[in-house]
Amino acid sequence: MSNKRSIMTLTGPIHPYFLGWMTAILAFIALGTVSAIWANPFFVRMTPVGAWELPALVLLAVLTGTFVALPSACGLRRATAGGTAGFLGLACPTCNKILMLVFGGETLMHWFYPLRPYVTATGIAILSFAIWQRWRSTHFHETHFPNETPQ
Repeated sequence: MSNKRSIMTLTGPIHPYFLGWMTAILAFIALGTVSAIWANPFFVRMTPVGAWELPALVLLAVLTGTFVALPSACGLRRATAGGTAGFLGLACPTCNKILMLVFGGETLMHWFYPLRPYVTATGIAILSFAIWQRWRSTHFHETHFPNETPQ
């Protein structure tokens, strides 16, 4: 038997609210950097940043942190779809190589660029629904099975 213990046993379990805040902060930094909402040495944006993009990024990061903080396994696919749609709406469309290959530059700028706020709003709505579903699942479990802990 070894005397080695993992860092998790030394510090105890991570509180879900702390985990949610850390996720929100990391999501804000990562999504904002990758989508080049602010100038950074890693990514250059080819289209101007709209006035709606920074508030949408903040909302998307807060919702992601909220989802992570809730203790349930419900809604993971929806949250993933919502986060992906939110990111695709925030990101510079000409910088996204997959979108460029599928649609081409002219079609992408003509058709997808005006729809970006709606794609982001749809992603935020899907992520909000996943949070509601996860909260409801946890709340249902607590009210119907009060002596058991959720898994």
